[in-house]
Parts: sequence; structure tokens; C-alpha cells
Amino acid sequence: MADKIILKGLEIKGRHGCSEEERNHPQRFIVDAELYLDLLHAAKTDDLGDTIDYASVLDDIKKIVGGTPRNLIETVANDICEILLRKYFLLEGLKITIHKPEPPVKEKFGGSAVEITRFRSR
Repeated sequence: MADKIILKGLEIKGRHGCSEEERNHPQRFIVDAELYLDLLHAAKTDDLGDTIDYASVLDDIKKIVGGTPRNLIETVANDICEILLRKYFLLEGLKITIHKPEPPVKEKFGGSAVEITRFRSR
């Protein structure tokens, strides 16, 4: 699939992590998403109903990242994929990247991230 909608840099506070500190003090997560779908029909009709409303997708991602704490950002990314694939029938696949820019470690570094790609089973 060559067509995609790209969403970059959504910042959300969440309580994900294995340590007590991560669970007690919300931290910043940054989410990027690539939504794979055929955009030809939407491009021809110029109708939002023929594509995926990315404002709705951003709201779904915010609810997951800002919601129930998980130990691993791998789980958060997978949950986002599963929910979006169930909700948006035009979605053929997606890639979710979750950045944890300030993990609670002693070393100074640019943060950690996970990237998960999933496709709809046909």
C-alpha cells in the first residue's frame, strides 16, 4: 500500500512503565502514526467520509496513552494498533511509534521508542 496518512508528534501525558515513579508521576509520550489505506477515492470525491478522519484517530490514541497504565510501551503501541484496526474499516494497516523522551534512568540520552507495524488480516 503506497497511500498513507501521517500523524507526527502527538504529545500525551501517561503513566506507563514498570517503576513506581513512572506509575505515580505522569510523563510525556510522543506518538507518530502512519495509517495505510487507499486514498484514491477520497482524493476524487474530496469528501471526509471517504477517508479516515485523523482528528478522530488522534482522540483514540490520546485515550489509550492517557488511560490505563501499562508496564511496557510495546503494549501501548499494540493496543493502539488493535483498536484502530477494529474501528476504522478503511484502514489496511498502520505503523505506530511511541517515544518515551525522558525515561527515569541515570544516563543522559535522547529517550527510547518502540515501533510496531500491523496489517489487517483478510
